[in-house]
Amino acid sequence: MPKVATRFAPSPTGALHIGGVRTALFNWLYSKNQKGTFHLRIEDTDKERSKDEHKIQIIKSLKWIGIEHDGDEYIQSTKIDDHINVANELLKNGHAYKCYCSTEEIEEQKKRARQKKFPYVYNRKWRDLPESDAPKDIKPVIRFKSKIEGTSVLKDLVQGDVEIENITIEDFIILRNDGTPTYNLSATVDDHQMNMTHIIRGDDHKINTFKQMQIYLAMKWQVPFFAHIPLIHTIEGKKLSKRDNASTLDDYSKIGIMPDALRNYLLRLGWSYQDKEIFTLEESIQHFNLEGIGKSPSKLDMSRILSMNEYYIKNIDEKDLFDQFVKYCKLYKSEIKSDKKDKIKKSLTFLKNKAKTLQDIFNNGKYIIVNQVSFNQEDLKLIDTKAKKVISDFNNQFSKIDKLSKETLEPIINKLIKSNDTNFKGVGQPLRVALTGSKFGPGVYDIIISLDKEEVIRRLANKKLI
Repeated sequence: MPKVATRFAPSPTGALHIGGVRTALFNWLYSKNQKGTFHLRIEDTDKERSKDEHKIQIIKSLKWIGIEHDGDEYIQSTKIDDHINVANELLKNGHAYKCYCSTEEIEEQKKRARQKKFPYVYNRKWRDLPESDAPKDIKPVIRFKSKIEGTSVLKDLVQGDVEIENITIEDFIILRNDGTPTYNLSATVDDHQMNMTHIIRGDDHKINTFKQMQIYLAMKWQVPFFAHIPLIHTIEGKKLSKRDNASTLDDYSKIGIMPDALRNYLLRLGWSYQDKEIFTLEESIQHFNLEGIGKSPSKLDMSRILSMNEYYIKNIDEKDLFDQFVKYCKLYKSEIKSDKKDKIKKSLTFLKNKAKTLQDIFNNGKYIIVNQVSFNQEDLKLIDTKAKKVISDFNNQFSKIDKLSKETLEPIINKLIKSNDTNFKGVGQPLRVALTGSKFGPGVYDIIISLDKEEVIRRLANKKLI
């Protein structure tokens, strides 16, 4: 048996969709598990909508999540002549024919089908008519001569045997009247020329597969194995589309979902291995198989993605987390200055506490990153006369200590609680607002220790707090 080869074939007409990412992931993992190759084919024949920026984004997105293709990208638009040659060969061998139906005739057929509430199927008018009957003023399309009798069986590696009556497959167009090939012809020729052994894609392609299998058989080519994976639905159970929120990788990257966490989530979205939930990259490759793919659609659940991301934030090496956080800030916030980086690094253990995303870590640690505290106006109202006294008293005592630690801070805080006849919140909350600008955030001891002594004194001396 030839070496396993799979492919992912997106169209560069928009940002890469999350469903496409999972399809690419399953293809890539299957190839790696089988010691095969994984290829990227850019299906850019829609000249009006295909853009280089989308192609770059697709490649960048796949790389971000850890998927790298073997060899160069295969660019479909450079192979058009090969597709046209195959169409002409099918015509010559009697497996295709020229159809001279006018646009009006086709529209009339579609209208009648709508009225009868039937799906439109071309009536095969030109299937057996002689060329001599052809009208002179109409440029023909070329249609594939589909089988009419019997049934076809697709031995699907996920869905099992799928049988269809051949009469239900129309004589589909393979070359338009402007001479350009259609999807089913181009995809089949490309897959054959790329020596693909396994076509793993969404189950919305099943009818295309029956059409493509007929082209393979007509050309006497080796038919590859097919596996159709159920689509991803929204939490409400509708088909996920590019118009849905959080449907592209950029949507996740922007809020600080980490690539390993999202890859792990997508792996488990419709695939299982025993009762294992967390997979390293190596384990994903080692255990992935087509038998573990379920037959029902999966629901994209944002709360599960956040939960998976939180697990990674808590459990990955802190140096790796720090590196990812710095990259995230550079991309979506602003580059962190080197003196602030050291403070963030030392404080990461508590900044990541309760954080589900890198954005949460940013929000928790923003007070370290900024030079000037920006106050939440509602929280600033908490700095009443009593709170101002607490801040002033604390600053006086704090300036006398030499070493910053919980042990040196605790006696000061306890003394203030007593002298101001209040509780821990009565002291901690004004200090948190004064140092971070908000009543929400890390513990007050952590905040003070994470800022150096001079910075704490400077912030507590802010005119708004006096």
